Amino acid sequence: QVQLVESGGGLVQPGGSLRLSCAASGSIAVIYTMAWHRQAPGKPRELVASVTNAGTTNYADAVKGRFTISRDNGQNTVYLQMNTLKPEDTAVYYCNADGRRGSSPPYFNSWGQGTQVTVSS
Repeated sequence: QVQLVESGGGLVQPGGSLRLSCAASGSIAVIYTMAWHRQAPGKPRELVASVTNAGTTNYADAVKGRFTISRDNGQNTVYLQMNTLKPEDTAVYYCNADGRRGSSPPYFNSWGQGTQVTVSS
């Protein structure tokens, strides 16, 4: 079992910043990709940003230039720095990670419980 625990959500005014963190724990041999997704009320879950263990990043067009994803491989942690936040960024943000376990079954794809981000004046 691999667990993901997110933190850092909250209420922020438009134009403000927040930093989300997600720490993975459990029987982990290697994490391939860590990512942030979000889901706004009445909308499907969407990919926000991802980063591979080689450092390759990918961003949704809506957040390019405003959000930065990074990871600490030694701590099995991924971060999402969110700047110039807009009301349309309001959503529950979920952390996701996939990789290889140190025990059986050999592979995992885990999700965090989600953290609320609300952008409002």
